[in-house]
Amino acid sequence: MALAVLYTFRRCPYAIRARLGLLLAQCNVEIREITLKAKPLEMLAVSPKGTVPVLVLPNGDVIAQSLDIMRWALMQRDPLDLLCHKNPAADKMALLIEQNDVQFKPWLDRYKYSDRYPEQTQADYYRQASCFLIQLEHCLSETPFLVSHTPRLADYAIAPFIRQFAAVETKRVLSDDFPAVATWLERLMSSEIFISAMHKHVIWNASHAPIYLLGDW
Repeated sequence: MALAVLYTFRRCPYAIRARLGLLLAQCNVEIREITLKAKPLEMLAVSPKGTVPVLVLPNGDVIAQSLDIMRWALMQRDPLDLLCHKNPAADKMALLIEQNDVQFKPWLDRYKYSDRYPEQTQADYYRQASCFLIQLEHCLSETPFLVSHTPRLADYAIAPFIRQFAAVETKRVLSDDFPAVATWLERLMSSEIFISAMHKHVIWNASHAPIYLLGDW
């Protein structure tokens, strides 16, 4: 049986998000790790925008948005109800993910690449990005995870970006300003599913034997 193909880049938070969704759904795919400096023509042929992740389904359909990949996978299998079907938390979860993607991510980029945005200082961008973490800190004062006592879609969709935020300045310790967020992030990053999502693969080449997300197929 043919499997979907995932073009991915290990450190990209969007790609991490997609891999987490597939792993959580136990949805096996062929993994094609790329390098951003030499994007494979096979990927560009199906998704000319040239960003990862890109999931190519066996029927040729292409899903090129990380959140759509997560939802597609979990629609196949979601035993832990990560999508929060018929759950009051679903609206809160959707709002948090939207705020992460639309509001927080642009400030995160400016904070991480502050030399490209000289209009403000890195410290200014840190404060702007921190507004979202203040909100997460409040959420985590009510429950161990963002919308529930167990991880849901929002936790896995947002954690890769907070991971990136925490790694920008080695002199800053996330727990100093956001202790609840730091504890939450560590719990997720030390989980078996997150460790699996961060497994390092060789750069894909058409001459190589296929590599699968869930192992040999």
